[in-house]
Amino acid sequence: MCRNHILVILSVISAFALYACGKPEHDAPEQDTRKLTLSTDKVYVEWDGGSFDLKVEANFEYRLDIQVEWIEETTSDNSSHTFNVAMNQSVDSRSAVIKVIDKTDRYYYKTLTVNQGANPSPVTKLAMVDKDATASTKALYANLWEIAKKGSMFGHHDDLWYGRYWYNEPGGSDTKAVCGDYPAVVSVDFGPIMDNRFKDKENEYRRRVILEARERGEVIMACCHLNNPQTGKDSWDNSMNDVVKNILTEGSVVRKTYMEWLDRLADFALDLKDSKGEQIPVILRIYHEHTQNWSWWGTSCCTAQEFVALWQMTVKYLRDIRQVHTFIYAISPQMDAVYSDAKGRILSRWAGDDYVDFFGMDCYHGTNYNAFSSNLEALHNVSIEKMKPCGVTETGLESFTTSDYWTKHILNPMNGKRISMVVMWRNKYVGSNESDKHYFSVYPGHPSEEDFKTYYNDDKSIFSSDLPDMYTMPENYEVH
Repeated sequence: MCRNHILVILSVISAFALYACGKPEHDAPEQDTRKLTLSTDKVYVEWDGGSFDLKVEANFEYRLDIQVEWIEETTSDNSSHTFNVAMNQSVDSRSAVIKVIDKTDRYYYKTLTVNQGANPSPVTKLAMVDKDATASTKALYANLWEIAKKGSMFGHHDDLWYGRYWYNEPGGSDTKAVCGDYPAVVSVDFGPIMDNRFKDKENEYRRRVILEARERGEVIMACCHLNNPQTGKDSWDNSMNDVVKNILTEGSVVRKTYMEWLDRLADFALDLKDSKGEQIPVILRIYHEHTQNWSWWGTSCCTAQEFVALWQMTVKYLRDIRQVHTFIYAISPQMDAVYSDAKGRILSRWAGDDYVDFFGMDCYHGTNYNAFSSNLEALHNVSIEKMKPCGVTETGLESFTTSDYWTKHILNPMNGKRISMVVMWRNKYVGSNESDKHYFSVYPGHPSEEDFKTYYNDDKSIFSSDLPDMYTMPENYEVH
C-alpha cells in the first residue's frame, strides 16, 4: 500500500474516533477587551487631612467601593474623581483601599491604596454632666485628665484654714511649713454652708481659703458632711431609714427643708467669685462614702434606687433649676481593704454616666500596701474605661508615726497608675493639747518630715508651684 493511502486511512480513523467519543467542537474563546487604568495606585495624606484626585480610564461602566468613613468622594466628572480625607485623631497611622470595579463583574477591579499619617497631637474628647459648664470649669475638668499623665496632685483637707498648732492665719499651711509649698488640691466642707450651721462664723473662713487657693491656681474640692434634715442631728445619724425617701417625696416637710439647703449651696456657688469676678469651679463630692452605713444617705438608710434618685435629683436641681455651672460632680465610695471585685465596689450604687464626672475613692487603708495598690489599680481601670478623671479623695492614717510613710505607703503604690490626686484628711487644731492625736498628714516636727520632703521632690508628686494653668483649656482637648 502506498504512503498516501495510509495517510488517508489514518485521517478517517482519527475523525471517527473523535466522533465516537462525542467530543464537540469549540469556537475560539473571546478575547477580553476591557481596559482599566488608574492615574495612580497609591496616595499619601498628612494627618490633618486633605483631598486628592483620581483619574480613571475605562471602556466599561464602573463603580467605586470605599469601605471607611474617613474617606469621602466629594466630586465626580466622568473619569475624574475628587476625595476628601478627614483628620486622623489617632496617634497611629492608618490606610484604606478604594476599589474601581466593573459594575457587571465584581471580580474585575483595580485598587488605590490611601495611607494617612499619625496625629502627633490627637484631640481628647471628654463629656461632662453639665453641658453648659463655664469655660474655666470645662478647662479644669480637662486638666484633671491631662495632669494624671505627669503624676498626682497632693491635697489636704482644710490645710489653709488650720493646722496642728495654728488656727485661721492667712497664708498658713502645715504642708508649706514642712516643704515650702502649698498643696495643689485644697479640700473644704460645704455641709455647714448648707444646713442649720449656715450662719456660723467659720463659713467666712471657708470662703477665705477658697479665694486664697484660687488666686494661686490651686484646685478646690468640697465634701458635704450634711446634718440629718429629718432629725437635726449630724451626718452620722443613721437612726432612721426613711430620710432619703422623705426628701424624694413631694410636699414632705423633710423635702422642703432639704431644698432650702440646696438653695444655700447654689447661692454660695453663684456668689463664689475670684478677683476677676469669675465664678470659681469646685469639685463637688456630695454624698461621699455612700457605700457605707454610717451616714443618713448610706446603705442602712436608703435603697440603691433611692440613693441614685437622690443624686440625680440633686444634680438636676443645681444644674437645671438653679443654673449652677461651676460644679464637677464627684462620687467617692469607701475603699479600705482588698476586695474580690474592686471595680464592682467602685460602681456600687452608680448614679449613671450622665450624672457623674469624677471617680473618687476614700481609702483609709492604714499601712495595708496591697489594699491601697489594688484599689488604685481598679480606680485607674474604671477611669480609663469611662473616660472620666479619678483620684484619691480622702486617705491617711490617724496618729501615724511611720517615718517613711510618704514614699512607701503613698508614692510607691501609685506608680504606674493614672491618678490625678491624692488628698489627705485634716490635721485638727489642738494647740498645746498633745494628747489629741487627730492628724492625718505631716506637720513640723513629725517623724515623717524628711520623708515628706523626699516625696515632695519626686517628679510624680505635684504641688501648688508645679501646677499648669488649671483653668485654661489645654491644647487638643474638647469638653462637651
